[in-house]
Amino acid sequence: MELRLDPSFVLGSSNRQIHFECSIFPGGEPHIRILDELGPDAEVLITHRINSFNDLGLLLIAVDALRRMRVERIRVFIPYFPAARQDRVMTPGESLTSKVYAQLINNLGVEDVTIFDPHSDVVPALLDRCTVLPNHGFVSSVVKRLSLLPVLVSPDGGAVKKIHGLTKYLGGLPVLECGKSRDVRTGALSGFTVPEGDLNGKPCLVVDDICDGGGTFLGLADALRSRNSGPLFLAVSHGIFSKGTKELLKRFDRLFTTDSIRSTDEVGVERITLGAFIH
Repeated sequence: MELRLDPSFVLGSSNRQIHFECSIFPGGEPHIRILDELGPDAEVLITHRINSFNDLGLLLIAVDALRRMRVERIRVFIPYFPAARQDRVMTPGESLTSKVYAQLINNLGVEDVTIFDPHSDVVPALLDRCTVLPNHGFVSSVVKRLSLLPVLVSPDGGAVKKIHGLTKYLGGLPVLECGKSRDVRTGALSGFTVPEGDLNGKPCLVVDDICDGGGTFLGLADALRSRNSGPLFLAVSHGIFSKGTKELLKRFDRLFTTDSIRSTDEVGVERITLGAFIH
């Protein structure tokens, strides 16, 4: 049985959906009431896009509601793990936010938590009984939509390990390991590096987990163009696009993401639903 806390997020599962009602108290707190009769024999998969703290609150109270109905077997699928990039303390006074979220979810005591393409190895290590769904199916779907086999581009050192596992899955596409510098106090980016001298018009697919403001990809695109790249494509598992897509579309021929973040109907973004490659 499946409890879709975000009804617009569909994995394509054939599980019977659990009916429920949600509301918000006048003070702003989420509330849930499960309408179906359940019991100890029920096996429930909760799916939810957590894009705000209230979204997390809804997950917490949903599990509590199921427990009060004596449901024992509960699994959770979270496509984008919240506070993904705050997985370390970079400057004094900061919180380790991803650990806070992980501890709250661990306290639920569910059987398994599945997350899609986490930012680093930190969150899977913090979560009890965690299953990681890599970006392989997503990027494979992107490559099938392109007319030419691209060079896979890793934007920085943090993405290198993932991209080598990805190219192995895809059958050995060439990989280009690029780099950048970031001021941890201000977040300013600089020093984009491309190791090859001349790309000779090769199509390039930049692959990463998150696009927020897009500064990494704008700088990298300029660096790749300066090295005579061919068409540029961008595939990000979690498309936040907090500054929109206008500038990205000036540099990239096509933009791809999934539905792990609630859509704000960004112009020019091709969304591949997670249900398209999760079976």
